[in-house]
Amino acid sequence: MSSSIAAIHVAKKQLGLDDDTYRAKLQVITGKSSVREMTEEERQNVISAFRQDGFKTSERRQDGRQKLTGRYAPKLQALWIAAYNLGIVANRDDAALLAFVKRQSGIDHSRFLKYHDDANKVIEALKRWMARDGRVEWHVDKFTPDFARAEGYKIARAQWAMLVGSPQATIQAAFWQAVMGIVGQQVEGRELVAREWILVMNELGRRIRERKCTG
Repeated sequence: MSSSIAAIHVAKKQLGLDDDTYRAKLQVITGKSSVREMTEEERQNVISAFRQDGFKTSERRQDGRQKLTGRYAPKLQALWIAAYNLGIVANRDDAALLAFVKRQSGIDHSRFLKYHDDANKVIEALKRWMARDGRVEWHVDKFTPDFARAEGYKIARAQWAMLVGSPQATIQAAFWQAVMGIVGQQVEGRELVAREWILVMNELGRRIRERKCTG
């Protein structure tokens, strides 16, 4: 079944159309009552018409997988991938994250996490796991410099400690040298933007997984 046919069937269900109403709409839009008899252009016209009626299509990634949706999905995904880059999550796929959400909250999908208390329960459980098994130090106080308040910094520091096998307090200079090598510019003591920390975390995560495979 083509993706456009599947989308039309989803729209039928989402809009609550019975068979007679559905086929009547197809006939009005394209002159045909069966999607299988339509050209791809005609199917896209049907989808456009159904969108005007309120059909909402799900966003998909470049590889075709459906994106997680919901107010708290970006935060959950960011932490889940960070846990994967720490080596404590074996599967970075969204399905594994959704299973974790279900275990922690009893809610089947991140899009149903509409309330702060429900989402916070999942987020804090994930952060506790990262602190326990990944040695991420989340705590900040009034003496914590601005650059060290970023979650990316905290996670990357824990990753680097794993790689060098030293207590965090003894690895500051080597850590910044490694970060500079990944980012490609001077970074020590400044606030990196989120995309720079993502670059660092992904590279250190690759090294952690490579070490596990060869260890």
